[in-house]
Amino acid sequence: MERIEHSVVINRPAEEVFAFMADIEKQALWAGPVSESRQTSEGPLGVGTTYTQVTHLLGRRMESNFEVTEYEPNRKFSSKTTSGPMEIQSTLTVEAADGGTKVNLVAAVETGGFFRLAEPVFVSTVKRQVATDIRTLKDLLEGQA
Repeated sequence: MERIEHSVVINRPAEEVFAFMADIEKQALWAGPVSESRQTSEGPLGVGTTYTQVTHLLGRRMESNFEVTEYEPNRKFSSKTTSGPMEIQSTLTVEAADGGTKVNLVAAVETGGFFRLAEPVFVSTVKRQVATDIRTLKDLLEGQA
């Protein structure tokens, strides 16, 4: 599994940052490859919540299903794929820092199929995309001030 990690400080309160990032349906606003993200289970967000994402990467459309594996309001959100073209485990944490909020995003990705053949290019592309996504998130949230 390839590990990807990025951090950024966003000049907004932790509760606001976490609420925006953990809103599954808003992920398409800041995560570039995501064109659609929707909750597929009933009830409020928490451990066991399921959701589907449609992404476009390297010219391919992918649909993946996820399950929330850890959820601590205003602090931590983790999920993993339950189906799709690759295994993804991700954890988002937020903490107060320097008058704002430090966001840490850690993901582990295991490629398969087409992406296994293009793994070096794919991993490089994903790392750049995650860095761009984190900057987009910062710009979006700080622009709402």
